[in-house]
Amino acid sequence: LVPVDPTGPIKMLYVFVEIGINVKHLVSTIEANFKPEDNIILAGTIQFTAAVRTAKRKLASKYSSISVPQAKPLSPGEVLGCTAPRLIETKAEGRDDDGGDAARKAENAPAVIFVADGRFHLESLMIQNPDVRAFYKYDPYSRKITLETYDHSRMHQLRQEAIKEASKARVFGVVMGTLGRQGNTNIVNRIKKNIEEAGKEAVVVLLSEVFPAKLSMFDSIEAWVQVACPRLSIDWGHAFQRPLLSPYELEVALNLQKWKSIYPMDFYKRGGGPWSNYHPETKRVIRRKRKTRRRPIKVAYEEKHQKE
Repeated sequence: LVPVDPTGPIKMLYVFVEIGINVKHLVSTIEANFKPEDNIILAGTIQFTAAVRTAKRKLASKYSSISVPQAKPLSPGEVLGCTAPRLIETKAEGRDDDGGDAARKAENAPAVIFVADGRFHLESLMIQNPDVRAFYKYDPYSRKITLETYDHSRMHQLRQEAIKEASKARVFGVVMGTLGRQGNTNIVNRIKKNIEEAGKEAVVVLLSEVFPAKLSMFDSIEAWVQVACPRLSIDWGHAFQRPLLSPYELEVALNLQKWKSIYPMDFYKRGGGPWSNYHPETKRVIRRKRKTRRRPIKVAYEEKHQKE
């Protein structure tokens, strides 16, 4: 997600941070709580992915079905708050509504063990996989494993209500997030184009942080769409005075997409929807400076020997 190629006069090196944990305890905890015939999937936040892959190798001889998923270009086992892999492929995956309830009843659904000290990233994996029977969080600091749940119905209800209200708006505020690399000008431009083609007005606003108090100062804005983090809308959208949509939700509000029963967590995933960062219409183009080739130069010279 972070380019290591120099885009200016300053060279940059991105260092992956890994936190060492007691992998032996993680392995023994899994062995004590899960049967050899269970379908196990291991994942976690980026700082623990090395431990996740090590645990998978140690458990491979005992569990016939154990895997570490990947949503490229993320690392194997890595999950972001807005990007997570699909763990179960169903025959209905290609349909606009993802097959409704049928997609939620996949056979031999796995048990997911997520290594993290919080729920934010785990919830992304849960949102993307409502058909998985059980999610467990292993906290490497407290060394406890807990069963975690997510209220999919409530989340879908809140977001559909926001979309319904936003679809009536005539003036949309488009927030371009300036914190880190959250914002994407190509997505902003696509959103602005779609809004205007729908006969509505779009006002672009640049913000490093999005708070209800800030947005409430714009009296003329009837609905918002933010290009920062989709979870801002999912988790806290109901706290804002006006609807605060994610790019995907705006597509639904403008009748460009149908509502999906499996909410897409693909903001930084290759093959994601047109609201994501790696879609052909919105992918960032990094222009690299042309490097000058260095060629060896032959130098002819004459040796002069001086006699003493």
